[in-house]
Amino acid sequence: MAIYPVYICGMNKQVQALVDSGEMVPLMEQFYTIQGEGYHTGKAAYFVRIGGCDVGCHWCDVKESWNAELHQPTAITEIVEAAKPYSNTVVITGGEPLTWDMGPLTQALKAEGKTLHIETSGAYPLTGVWDWICLSPKKTKPPLPQFYEAAHELKVVIYNLHDFKWAEEHAAKVNNRCKLFLQPEWSKREKMMPFISEYVMENTQWQIGLQTHKYLGLP
Repeated sequence: MAIYPVYICGMNKQVQALVDSGEMVPLMEQFYTIQGEGYHTGKAAYFVRIGGCDVGCHWCDVKESWNAELHQPTAITEIVEAAKPYSNTVVITGGEPLTWDMGPLTQALKAEGKTLHIETSGAYPLTGVWDWICLSPKKTKPPLPQFYEAAHELKVVIYNLHDFKWAEEHAAKVNNRCKLFLQPEWSKREKMMPFISEYVMENTQWQIGLQTHKYLGLP
């Protein structure tokens, strides 16, 4: 069920029950593009963006995803049908997708042979079946402990110099298979990139992550 109740204006009880069970989700958008961030940068991927997030990062570049009431509850069968013709890789993102039960959606996508990635803050319990978990911790709601063992990738957004300490705090907790990325916050990229580059050269367990889709003009 939803981690916290979200009642969309005018939603009837039947639809609300389907949302709570994960058979419907508040869908913001879905699209085929190139993965622009992290370990899988440059690969074709089908993105499913789920509405709803109360983590509240001040620098979030998709704040329109926060209010679940603005996004139509959509049957997971419709989402899966739309994803079928595209890349085998499906990325579930948000918002914070784990606000909702991802079990039914991921099981349905898996039945179609899809490889499933999630981008999450880790603020809510892990549901669903995943091939790749990108953990991007946020200071407003730090990750639950279970994510440190589950994460395949740790992506820390660098907004200011204090964020390097924040990054190391989380790197110390993740499993030894987890890939480590430092990514400049987009509006601060020119200011922070020299610091990130120097840091990575001195701390070689880290890699630089860039939002390459923005440089390419892709969604």
